[in-house]
Amino acid sequence: MKAAVTTKAGNPDVIQLQEIPNPKVKAGWVLIRIKAFGLNRSELFTRRGDSPNVNFPRIQGIECVGEIEEDPSGTYLKGQQVAAIMGGMGRFFDGGYAEFCAAPLEIIFPFRSQLPWSVLGAIPEMFQTVSGSLNQALEIKSGEKLLIRGGTSSIGMLAAQLAKAQGLTVISTTRNPSKRDALLANGVDHVLIDDGSVSANLKKIFPEGVEKVLELIGTQTLKDSLKCIGYKGMVCMTGILGNEWTMSDFTPMGDIPSLGRLTVYMGESKNLSKELLQDFIDQVENGKIKLGIDRVFGLHQVAEAHQYMEDNLAQGKVVVEI
Repeated sequence: MKAAVTTKAGNPDVIQLQEIPNPKVKAGWVLIRIKAFGLNRSELFTRRGDSPNVNFPRIQGIECVGEIEEDPSGTYLKGQQVAAIMGGMGRFFDGGYAEFCAAPLEIIFPFRSQLPWSVLGAIPEMFQTVSGSLNQALEIKSGEKLLIRGGTSSIGMLAAQLAKAQGLTVISTTRNPSKRDALLANGVDHVLIDDGSVSANLKKIFPEGVEKVLELIGTQTLKDSLKCIGYKGMVCMTGILGNEWTMSDFTPMGDIPSLGRLTVYMGESKNLSKELLQDFIDQVENGKIKLGIDRVFGLHQVAEAHQYMEDNLAQGKVVVEI
């Protein structure tokens, strides 16, 4: 098979298209003929060597969609549409950047859809992250106000749609004023231009602050996001678009407001169910949800796609179609 192999830690050019043997399937695993996969920010960190305990060479990719090629357990028939997500995929065993992938049954989610593979490839990790962040971590409720920090990312755009559908007022941020219209077209109620601090301008609109904040930039803006919450408000840090994992200066009993809450969402496949995934795919198929897909690459362009993401050129999900 062809695979985009990360040969060693480094810049995007360490990813090379190679011909390698097809994976062998062991008990409790299935072989997937991959049709498409989404690229994720965490994969850039893994490629750089920043993910602990990852050995190279490695076929990366924490998600994929495709069809069952072989299932020794008989759970799925050949040709069944499936998604595979997380569970060490692309880090501790070879993942989705290839024509075939072997994966354990516990991270396999069957579905049915007539959507193009390029669209389906954008869904699994993006939906799992957004649904888990909003519903499990932030526990959003109708009537609340939600600030999305990093609103033009694929996660931010989808989060705004799902939050609006659940009856929330949504405020999204962007560093680029030219992206304001895209956010408004996506359904958000207010757009804030982010220069590293938005709390003062947010308080001009909502003097008491907001109930919930979805923090997708990460440590660079976390302290300012904490200033945006009101009484018993909550911030969930889900993303690291700012490319920084740690903070050099953080004082919990100063940076977290009294009675304020700070949590993180680091979702796994167990946070998703086949019913939730199918329902979401159906909503995309019938037009109720619009996915923000920025660009579709080929398997031979994975290194180029990594560079594209690293340069922050994407305005939505980046997908690779086999």
